[in-house]
Amino acid sequence: MSDVQGTEPHFDYDIAIVGAGPVGLALAGWLARRSATSRLSIALIDARTPEAAANDPRALALSHGSRVMLQPLGFPADATPIRRIHVSQRGHFGRTLIEHDEHELPELGYVVRYGSLVGALADAVRATGVDWLTDTSALAPLQDHDSVTLPLQSAQGERTIRVKALVNAEGGLYQKDAPSDDRRARDYGQTAIVGTVSVSDPRANVAWERFTNEGPIALLPCGGQRHADYSLVWCCSPDEAARRTQLDDDTFLAELGAAFGTRMGRFTRITGRAAFPLGLTALDVLVDRRTVAIGNAAQTLHPVAGQGLNLGLRDALALTDALSADGPRPLALARFAQRRALDRRLTIGATDTLARIFTVDFAPFAAMRGLALTALEFLPPVKTALARQMMFGQRR
Repeated sequence: MSDVQGTEPHFDYDIAIVGAGPVGLALAGWLARRSATSRLSIALIDARTPEAAANDPRALALSHGSRVMLQPLGFPADATPIRRIHVSQRGHFGRTLIEHDEHELPELGYVVRYGSLVGALADAVRATGVDWLTDTSALAPLQDHDSVTLPLQSAQGERTIRVKALVNAEGGLYQKDAPSDDRRARDYGQTAIVGTVSVSDPRANVAWERFTNEGPIALLPCGGQRHADYSLVWCCSPDEAARRTQLDDDTFLAELGAAFGTRMGRFTRITGRAAFPLGLTALDVLVDRRTVAIGNAAQTLHPVAGQGLNLGLRDALALTDALSADGPRPLALARFAQRRALDRRLTIGATDTLARIFTVDFAPFAAMRGLALTALEFLPPVKTALARQMMFGQRR
């Protein structure tokens, strides 16, 4: 099929990537590094400016596997290593420890500021031939057998580009419009309170996952070895979250201490308090002819175990492999979707299960959870398999 019989159709780019968050930037950077051989022309489209993203203070959890994948593009110098993960449940027995040296790794993972990660990846992308269209919104695409037509809107006006393949890496851009039969959705009935807290007795490079009857409390080290700062994710009911976000700092910290316990002494400070609802949305079908969804556009997960971004980065690397090998064609996208099926199923399923089973307030069930956590300490192969899934996923 062509625009005029006997002539080749015109394309503005081979590939358009919508969304310049960590996943979209990583995809653009990886594709551009291989474009010397694949000769792909790439557009990266984002509604925000790079400066706005660079000022985002949110904390992200990256696994060691994600660090390895990102290293060729650059990695934030201010990342805080995680060398131990302490998992337990409040008010019940049972706990497990995951240590970096058990797995012969320098670190289990890292805590990075969103703005720092985006800044490092943006520097890598700027050094390539990627055409980065900032402050530009992508509207609903149209596709035919040969191409995807994408309307764009910016301060300069509206225009349309034509590409061979379109990648949606912008959280939820078209996900909400997908038919309900094509996506898996769950409302956890929880809201996450986030912020940065300080403690009186910090444990260097230790991340905490503390399960309570309301939901998990995660504390991620984000201030280096000499600092007492931790990134907080406190999951609780929407009503409790609304009440707690209105508390004065001292009362809030006292309630947090009662929920978490005294393993790091007292909570002494809270900054950047905010809240957002928690749910699961995952597309069953990632590819529609010449369009593909990755990262948060393909799945948004509960923050328990911190798997969302890591899964999205594995999406991006697998898509890079497929497009570099087979070009921006439907066959390449179909192979990508097939390759990612197992890892997505395992990671989404494990995250969903953890988010639900640890909130069941039933004494026998709590005892079973405690036995399961304790048993991991005596079943090293099982604990290793779980840890490896968290750090590296299933990559084929």
